[in-house]
Amino acid sequence: MIDAHRLRIFLSVMASGSVNAAAGHLGYSASAVSQQIAALQKETGLTLFTRHGRGIEPTPAAHTLAEESERLMYELKRVDAIVDDLREGGTGSLSIGYFASAGSRWMPQLAKRLQTTLPELTLQMVLTEGYPMGESPPVDIDVVPADPTTSARPGHLVTPLMTDPFVALVPAGHRLAGKRRVEMSELADEAWVSNDISAGITQDMVDRACRAAGFRPRYRVEAQDHYTAIAFVAAGVGITVLPELASRSLPKTVRKVHLTNPSPERDVVALTAPVARSNEAAKLAVDLLQQIAAASARRR
Repeated sequence: MIDAHRLRIFLSVMASGSVNAAAGHLGYSASAVSQQIAALQKETGLTLFTRHGRGIEPTPAAHTLAEESERLMYELKRVDAIVDDLREGGTGSLSIGYFASAGSRWMPQLAKRLQTTLPELTLQMVLTEGYPMGESPPVDIDVVPADPTTSARPGHLVTPLMTDPFVALVPAGHRLAGKRRVEMSELADEAWVSNDISAGITQDMVDRACRAAGFRPRYRVEAQDHYTAIAFVAAGVGITVLPELASRSLPKTVRKVHLTNPSPERDVVALTAPVARSNEAAKLAVDLLQQIAAASARRR
């Protein structure tokens, strides 16, 4: 197993550009840093640096190892924070995952309320769209998929937050712009703009609703996020179907239309990992999220 302390020194050398600079940053002697790098090379069987003039130059293997080690260092730091929290009663720091539409609507309110109650709390907000599977934060706002067998988060506590219906967004001059509700089948011949960065659960929900209405959407533009997709609609490029939570602030040139037959919707939940069960900040965060989501649903 690779020694984590040596990895930290190696990453410092990579970032600093030289052994002497890394030694200065770390508070070590240059010889101590060189010894650790030599030990890491022996441990891995890799040549990490070659002589270049009076200095050293990283090898391709060193660049690859550095890139792959960054995630490990992040996880080690996260575990250290968890240990500190457990030792101090579980309220020192908290990581909360969110998706984009919940981030812009809920996270600022959540952060303000948490820090009002727990002024010493250090918060890390993590955008989890496209985040590596199995590496979600201790508290994570997520969507329950249509197929519950795909939602395996062993041991996680699931707290319902809200049911979020999907809506269609169309340009102001569109033939459907004056309607309050339309049947999904009325969108069959439209040019569509995608808005899901990961082509994941949200995209699957939309595609299922389209298939239920007897058609497959014709995606002309892959925007991959809600805000860019809305801009494409405003420009008259096409229409998009997205969760209502993501459509609260629209340009004057975009109209919102509710959907029927079927009416797709997503269930938004808070997932609390086993490691956070004893974290009072995590419990408070989930309670506040329920309040914020309920207020958001009432405004809708």
